[in-house]
Parts: sequence; C-alpha cells; structure tokens
Amino acid sequence: MRAVARVNLDAISSNIRVLRERVDVPLMAVVKADAYGHGLVPVARAAVDAGAQWIGTALLAEGLELRRQGVTTSHVISWLSPPGDDFAAAIEENVDLSASSIELLEEINAAATLLGKRARVHLEVDTGMTRAGALGQWDQLVQRGAELMKSGNIEVVGVWSHFARADEPGHPANAAQKNSFDHALEVVSAAGIEPQVRHLANSAATLMDPSSHYDLVRTGIVMYGLSPDVTTLGSATKYDLTPAMTLVASLMLVKEVPSGVAVSYGGTAITKHATKVGVVPMGYADGVPRHGSNALKVNVGDYEAPVLGRICMDQFVIDLGPDSTAKAGDEVVLFGEGGPTVDAWASASGTVNYEIVTRLGPRVAREYFGVGA
Repeated sequence: MRAVARVNLDAISSNIRVLRERVDVPLMAVVKADAYGHGLVPVARAAVDAGAQWIGTALLAEGLELRRQGVTTSHVISWLSPPGDDFAAAIEENVDLSASSIELLEEINAAATLLGKRARVHLEVDTGMTRAGALGQWDQLVQRGAELMKSGNIEVVGVWSHFARADEPGHPANAAQKNSFDHALEVVSAAGIEPQVRHLANSAATLMDPSSHYDLVRTGIVMYGLSPDVTTLGSATKYDLTPAMTLVASLMLVKEVPSGVAVSYGGTAITKHATKVGVVPMGYADGVPRHGSNALKVNVGDYEAPVLGRICMDQFVIDLGPDSTAKAGDEVVLFGEGGPTVDAWASASGTVNYEIVTRLGPRVAREYFGVGA
C-alpha cells in the first residue's frame, strides 16, 4: 500500500441520521466532486440507505453516473450545466436540472420537446451570492418557465438559491438573502407556479438557521463529519458528527541524517540535530498541499512527526526523531483516525477543510468499510 483514503460509510450514515433529527424537512445529500473526495457512488448509496431523499451533484456527468450505477430510489439534481450539456440524457435518466437563465431553460425545453418527455427543472435565483442564479432576469425567467409548463415539456419542480455567509450566523447578509428569496418566491407564486421544493439552506444553515430550511436542506461538508467553519461554528464533533475519512500511506524509506543537513527542494529546512527522517511516497500530485511544507504534521504510531522541507510532487520528508524505531513499510496517518484532523491540516496549509478532502487525486486508492461497503 502506497497511499489510501479509508472511508467509513457508517460515519456518513450516522451523520445523515444526526442531521435528519435536526430538521423537519427532507435532506439532500450533496455528493459533488466525487462526494467531496470520498467516492461518488459508495457515498450516495450510503446516504440513500440512511434516509436522504435527494442527491445533489454539481456536474451532470455525476448525476448520470449515479443513475447508471443503480441509484434510482431518490431524486437526483445536477445544477452546474453550461449550454450544450447533454440535457436529453438528463431527461431520459430522470435527473433534475437547474436553470438560471432563459437561454438555458430554452435548451432544456428543446431537448424535452425532441424526446417527447417532460424535464424536471429547478429555477435558481441570485439572492446575494452573485454567482449562479438569475438576477435582473428573474421575473422573465419565471414567466417563461410558466409558459413552458403549459406546453407540457417543462415542469418547474423547484426554486432555489445559495447562501454566501451562512457560516457567519447573525450576519445581516443572511437575513437579506432570505428576504430576497421570499420575494423571488412571490414572483413564482404570482406566475401560477407551485414548486414541490423551495431550497436555500446549505450545511451551515442546516445547523444554525431553521428559518431557512423551507422544504429541503442541502447538506454537503457536514455529511462527511466536517464543520463548515471551525472558527465561527466550532468543530463538527460539537454537533455529534463523525469525520468519515482517514488518509494513510506507507513509509518508503527511513534513514539517519546528521545535524545541519538541508532537506528537499530549496533547502528550506535544515536539521537542527542528528535525527532520523522518513520519506512518505505522497505529494501534491496526490493532493497533499504544497502550502503545508514545513507546517503539516503526521503520525507514525503515537509519534507526531513534522514535515521537513518542501512537499514535492510525489513525496515528502518527515522528522521521525533520533530515537525512532520506525522502519520502511510502517503506516503513516496523514489525517483522520489516529492522526491530525483535517481541520488541523487546513489551518497549517492556509486553506479550508473542503479543499483538503476534495483535492485528493486519483492516485490515492479508496477503501470502504461499514454497512454497504
């Protein structure tokens, strides 16, 4: 074993059950970006088994893959489609689509017309994120949606938006976005559309703001046992959530080095005393953040070993200490059970826990355990 991410599907199932107990509406399990690095299909199956009635993906290819792999008992939505995407396949496979422009809605309608089938669409409104979602065009988009519903090719099943600062509870931007969303819903109602689901809440809002739950909550990072923001919300364990991933590797080499030796590219680390170093066969090509050079720590047994020098594309060096009995082949816990937390890695690398888990590359094998593995 060179490197493997061990994914605890029982932890994901437990997290979903904990989250479901906090809300009075259905839950969407967000599995975009290969389920935040945890594995698209295994995580989606575990989520459905744990009671998630909706599955959320960013890319249409993700939604289609779930359908092709037999995830058929829940609603699946894909929300990041550019013009020219395979809308016909989405309609055939019963994958809901999102539209935040009239142009995109027209393309979806054209695909539905050719197939002679109805497309399930969620209209996205920009309530303050200034990212995706209709802004000045909202009234026209809703009106066109209502017209196409009468033609029978489009069914507007949802209306949605996304918070920009839900991980800052009490920030006035959150109330402003809810007010904007409510106004957008009034436009929808006036057009004669009665959506099945209205959804605004992301992970942070699911935990902190019941008034934003509407008909459906979208749970992403919390589903994997990680906090949306440790600084403002605290650790995920505060909410009885369990981290689902442990990243491990095998020591490739252990050797003694003298004091005063420069380590790795650029010599950014100099040994302060004679010690033993270990070479870990993972690097930034695998998702180990280069910004964690000289800052990250890993565990070899009970010993917390600091990273020495720059993290390379395929490997990095750790200080095992002069009295270490570690040997090549021993297990290194980069983060997770028996090692540092994902949050500790994120802090040391100047980033967020989302990036740490989603950046793990395809060279890192995934192993699954727990119910359904």
